[in-house]
Amino acid sequence: MSFSGFVVQLLNGLASASSLFLVAAGLSLIFGVTRIVNFAHGSFFMLGIYVAYSLVEVLGVRLGFWPALLIAAVAVGVLGALIEILLLRRIYKAPELFQLLATFALVLVIKDAVLWLWGPDELLGPRAPGLAGSVMLLGRQFPAYDLFLIVVGPVVLGLVWLLLTRTRFGTLVRAATQDREMVSALGVNQAWLFTAVFALGALLAGLGGALQLPREPATLEMDLHTIGAAFVVVVVGGMGSLPGAYVAALLIAEIKAICIWLGVVDVFGVSVSFSKMTLVVDFLVMAVVLVWRPWGLMGRAQAASRNTGLPEEPLRLPSRAYVAGSALLALLLAAAPILTAQSPYTTVLLIDLLIAALFAASLHFIMGPAGMHSFGHAAYFGLGAYGAALLVRSAGLPMELALVLAPLVAGVGALIYGWFAVRLSGVYLAMLTLAFAQITWAITYQWDSFTGGSNGLTGVWPAAWLADKQVYYWLTLALVGLGVWWLRRVLFSPFGYALRAGRDSALRADAIGIDVKRMQWAAFVVAGVVAGLAGALYAFSKGSISPESMAVGKSVDGLVMVLLGGIQTLAGPVVGAVTFTWLHDTVARNTDYWRAMLGGIILLLVLLFPQGIAGSIKALVDRWHSKSNPLPKAEEVRV
Repeated sequence: MSFSGFVVQLLNGLASASSLFLVAAGLSLIFGVTRIVNFAHGSFFMLGIYVAYSLVEVLGVRLGFWPALLIAAVAVGVLGALIEILLLRRIYKAPELFQLLATFALVLVIKDAVLWLWGPDELLGPRAPGLAGSVMLLGRQFPAYDLFLIVVGPVVLGLVWLLLTRTRFGTLVRAATQDREMVSALGVNQAWLFTAVFALGALLAGLGGALQLPREPATLEMDLHTIGAAFVVVVVGGMGSLPGAYVAALLIAEIKAICIWLGVVDVFGVSVSFSKMTLVVDFLVMAVVLVWRPWGLMGRAQAASRNTGLPEEPLRLPSRAYVAGSALLALLLAAAPILTAQSPYTTVLLIDLLIAALFAASLHFIMGPAGMHSFGHAAYFGLGAYGAALLVRSAGLPMELALVLAPLVAGVGALIYGWFAVRLSGVYLAMLTLAFAQITWAITYQWDSFTGGSNGLTGVWPAAWLADKQVYYWLTLALVGLGVWWLRRVLFSPFGYALRAGRDSALRADAIGIDVKRMQWAAFVVAGVVAGLAGALYAFSKGSISPESMAVGKSVDGLVMVLLGGIQTLAGPVVGAVTFTWLHDTVARNTDYWRAMLGGIILLLVLLFPQGIAGSIKALVDRWHSKSNPLPKAEEVRV
């Protein structure tokens, strides 16, 4: 750990901060004006480096390298404008979470488009002409191109700042950030303003990707990795604050650089690998900042969104027809293994569908009735799965007892994380849950001696009397049905009514004596316990468990299930989970480009069913009932 090495690592951090800032700046602009949590922003970054690679090959390295980077950024900006015009403009009046679902579908489509155009192999670009060498700093060589990147960040920040503070366009953007409806009321063409901002944000992301061409190879995993880091930077800096994004990028990049410089250090006789902390240090910083400053370093409290969808109707007890239909469905599900005895895979798929339904129902419990959006719900699913596996393997408990105790392990995790999370709201709450989930994932991924590390744990099989898949299916059906029924019962209890009161009006609920935060904290624990049960069932159904069970992708899958089914109906998460899991399985087994097909289907469903599948069906049924039983005319009413 020499001083020269420390300085070089700090400079590496500055170069990384500039690249990260370009992506975060575009994301911050888009969210500040359109209020879209743009999951596809990492895809724009990925497209930037791929397009730049192809343009350099066509134009040549010597004369075409630098023009290729700029053209690639402009091309990505044009693509962003087209996406905004053709897709996002149609769903601006939908709830914000449905816009997130649409951008997630775009991630799937763009990823397979890149796979089709450029193939699955990594593509390494050439060195930058004129900056291919290195310079000597304190006796160490440092890439000249990285010095160039260090300068790019502040220059872009200055140019965007001038654009926003010295032009009419910038004035409109800043005004729309404060109150976009008022800007529209004053006669500004809101649609084209949104298009311009979205194009500018995509251009910045594309430029950030293109500038990485000489530094790292282009891969298909860049999109999700980049969007996670960009979200962290934007949230730590404060949503909508460009200076905050740059400060946050510097802070996170430099902390990572210092961790790399420290390497393995003995702390009171214990070897601590700081280099491994780079996997989670950005989420640790985000968790600390959000607990300390709920709106980020330079952010402000978010204004309430006016795009909340249709008002949610009061929950009503199920009708006789609904109960009869549910009973018939339960009988069909119970008979399914016998009816499909010739297809053993069908039973395996049905188990997956049931577990997904329980996981989605637990997430919906805090997203819908409690009004708390979680991007890290997979943490409790994973805690339940690992709790079951470790109780059987390490503690030697019987499978039945482990299945009972594993949800409690997840409940303890939800108890701890929820205490911090309920103090925030909106996107900040969602990102704090993501931070906790990533911290949990990182510990699981690196604790080789206890959790098996990246290899996970194997040999986690159910008891002998459950070895037959049909018998295990019936156990899963019984526990999933019990879990979904219990969540419904809780919602119709006084606790459930108090929970929804806090969601609809926290001030009024507090005025009548309801402790809203305590209610939300309890809801976190309830949802965590049920998600843990789903994780335990999953572990025993597969016979093994890996860190992927609590990765970001699993949390995103849960979000997609809830939103696809409809967040304003109790049947929505079940319908969405079955639809998404079945589509994922069917499409993946029939085409190599399953992501694009699945993304296209999700986009189609979002456009056709803006309230979700179950929500739209409920709306149609209510409309049909109103036509069948019209209100009597005034002259027909007798006193």
